[in-house]
Amino acid sequence: LAVNQLTVVNGDYKKRPDIVLFINGLPVVVIELKNSTNESVGIEDGYHQLETYKMRIPQLFNHNAVLVTSDGVNTKAGSLTADYDRFMTWRTKDGKTEYSSTFRSLDILIHGMLNKEVLLDLIRHFVLFQDDGKGHIVKILAAYHQYYAVNKAVDRAMEATSEHGDGKGGVIWHTQGSGKSLTMVFFSGKLIQKLNNPTLVVVTDRNDLDNQLYGTFVKSKGRSGKGLLRQTPKQAESRKELKELLSVESGGIVFTTMQKFEPEEGQATMDALTERKNVVVMADEAHRTQYGFKATYDEKGEGIKYGYAKYLRDALPNASFVGFTGTPVSSTDKNTQMVFGNYIDVYDMTQAVEDGSTVKIYYESRIIPLNLPTDLDIDEAYDAITSDQEEDTKSRLKSKWSRIEALSGAEQRIHALATDIINHFETRQKAMKGKGMIVTMSRRIAVDLYDEIVRLKPEWHSDDDDKGVIKVVMTGSSSDPQNFQKHIGPKKRRNLLENRMKDVNDELQLVIVRDMWLTGFDVPSMHTMYIDKPMKGHNLMQAIARVNRVFKDKPGGLIVDYVGIAESLKEALKEYTDSDREQTGIDTDKALEVMLMKYDIIQDMLYNHDYSDFESEDQLNRYNAISNTMDYIIGLGEKERERFIKTVTELSKAFALCATEEAAQELNSEIAFLKAVKSGLVKLLAPPTDASERKKTPAEIEAEINQLISKSVMTEEVVDIYQTLGIENPDISILSDEFLKDVEGLQQKNVAVELLNKLLKGQVKSLMKTNTTVSKRFSEMLSKSIQKYNNRSIEASKVIEELIQMAKEINQEKQRGKDLGLSTEEIAFYDALASHETAKEAMGDKELRAIAHELTKTVKNNMSVDWSKRESAKAKMRVQVRRLLKKYGYPPDLQKMAVEQVVEQAELMASQQ
Repeated sequence: LAVNQLTVVNGDYKKRPDIVLFINGLPVVVIELKNSTNESVGIEDGYHQLETYKMRIPQLFNHNAVLVTSDGVNTKAGSLTADYDRFMTWRTKDGKTEYSSTFRSLDILIHGMLNKEVLLDLIRHFVLFQDDGKGHIVKILAAYHQYYAVNKAVDRAMEATSEHGDGKGGVIWHTQGSGKSLTMVFFSGKLIQKLNNPTLVVVTDRNDLDNQLYGTFVKSKGRSGKGLLRQTPKQAESRKELKELLSVESGGIVFTTMQKFEPEEGQATMDALTERKNVVVMADEAHRTQYGFKATYDEKGEGIKYGYAKYLRDALPNASFVGFTGTPVSSTDKNTQMVFGNYIDVYDMTQAVEDGSTVKIYYESRIIPLNLPTDLDIDEAYDAITSDQEEDTKSRLKSKWSRIEALSGAEQRIHALATDIINHFETRQKAMKGKGMIVTMSRRIAVDLYDEIVRLKPEWHSDDDDKGVIKVVMTGSSSDPQNFQKHIGPKKRRNLLENRMKDVNDELQLVIVRDMWLTGFDVPSMHTMYIDKPMKGHNLMQAIARVNRVFKDKPGGLIVDYVGIAESLKEALKEYTDSDREQTGIDTDKALEVMLMKYDIIQDMLYNHDYSDFESEDQLNRYNAISNTMDYIIGLGEKERERFIKTVTELSKAFALCATEEAAQELNSEIAFLKAVKSGLVKLLAPPTDASERKKTPAEIEAEINQLISKSVMTEEVVDIYQTLGIENPDISILSDEFLKDVEGLQQKNVAVELLNKLLKGQVKSLMKTNTTVSKRFSEMLSKSIQKYNNRSIEASKVIEELIQMAKEINQEKQRGKDLGLSTEEIAFYDALASHETAKEAMGDKELRAIAHELTKTVKNNMSVDWSKRESAKAKMRVQVRRLLKKYGYPPDLQKMAVEQVVEQAELMASQQ
């Protein structure tokens, strides 16, 4: 059942959501629609409307599954707790054909997401709840790519585990940052029901990844253990415990590392742990070389060793295998295909960026030469040494790697690296607040680099793990050198640093790592990665994905290359789709091109306007430059004004991506000035709202941030629109004659009109709380004046006169009740009765005052707590009002309208109680 404009009442609040979808009487979907022809209103306004509903009429959302906001062109859906940047477009009706354009987005969502079968399936299998670690429960709804991938994977797994199945469940390639871990949770939840409690074995190849993925599953089990997974996952700490967990016939979810599937010492084969058929192995990052079958002769002379794929097959001979990867399987990788089969579903980087699941990754080269031999194959040498290790034993490096490490860690190079990173990151932070990561090729270099950075920036250091701007994250042991020890700690320390890094308000901004946190580590605010470690292939692609997470207004992530990974990046991208190759590794030169293009547009708009005073050393001249430019932009008309605000926003985002480039730095001051003008316009033109109801939108927050102007241009002060215009900041509740005189004398007439318009709207809104009749009259007057101004049928100076006169009338209005000897409530009823000249002439002031006085008593005596919600109570009040009007001889032909106006005023009075 779909209901249009359903009225929902909660106390004094009455709201009408546009569309509510019911299933068996339960409201499960709420849709807010915005006018597609109104350029100033969009889906973000719809989102904020939904947020207001959640506060005012929370009972409507007790059973909610989906929230939708649409303006007919753009449409997005999200969960009850999702922020706006987590609302997603549903791009397909059937899971086969995807639509890249948005003009049919509402139709696609209705026929795709909201059709009966999909909606019921979503509610049953694709909604989960997680504890955010701060005592709040977060509701997570699957995106379209997760929904269809999971259903295809479940079908493949059912087929693979059937009597004649081959055990190859296939591979899901969903690019990093697009929710791969949650896809695994959804897959597990649905498969558990379909296969009648199978055993799911979740395999990773490193302990830290095992812990991260295990944590995601544990958070998704629900507080009662009866959530989507219907059980608590188990983590095998040893081979013995793994064997015990796999022997349980009733099924379960078991987490383990690949290295535990290895024969006992002296054995060539792995004993079978279970012969059961309903065992499904879920391998995270299924492309890794460890999953091979290839036999090699152990260098220690202990005999032949095999890839872990063989040992897995030996241990679980009848199991089926499903692979999950954030990077594509190599076309030459036959091992992965032999174990898992072909792709089930592909969701590449390009689609993720288009959907807003991730942001673009930009590339900047700042190479500090190493003079390396050209024939050095880094990854093969490294992998050969570390293939059988889980964590820090990877430090047993061979000679080739050691030679590179020695060159990279030279004292002179470490100093150059530290100096450049400090300067670069500080510049980045001025353009865009967030976090950064430095990747080094050894723990020694990580420690030395930290020491050099804090020598140059001692205020960044702290011995306390709870404090400090920069930290090293690494593992180690008591046998490591003494200068390593302060950076080595238990798992508890790493968890503390992880939480600090994820907290956007924490002072920890930079971490130095070698291998830790390069996969599976999710910090949305991380915008920059400094790479000083040779990497290739999947390892490189997984590492750079740390900066592709969506976060507020973050325009993209930046990879800064100090060792020359450009060719490795191009090589790794050969396995990706054509569109991905275009999307990834975008050079900062591209961002610079966009910045200069947007700058040229602004220059064209300001061609006839001189704003050179923005560089003046005199603060007053700089303020005048802002206010005069605001006035000029407003004078261009509404469309050009919106275009200016939009273009400056785009200019600012592009600048944030290339702020360290010399050409960008040359425009730094001017861009800061333009942002100040934009901020002033946003503040000036923002609609007035009550402080009690006000919730800042992202655009307003951005505007406030942008008001912090660059030191080189203005000062560090926030731009105050009144100070900029050279007038006193008014008490908004009283528009004094002195203030109105200041506004009338402003040279910037267009700014004066907009300022008065905004302030008067606030006054009218305030009147609406007490007096419907007067507020309507002033609202109409204001609307007519501004309409004439917008149509250019009246000069700015003339409309200023009209608005100032209106302001004076509003001030007089507040005194009128006292002059008539009436209270605030009585004057409101008086105005309702006197709104018709005929009645006013027939009755006279004295009679109308008497009626108003008695009316107020009558209304108050009949105003029960919920009278406005009950039609019978309102009907009774109408009868009493009618009797009173008849008693005083109020004109009969006007009584019906007067009664309705009085009841409307009474409802307003009740809402303010």
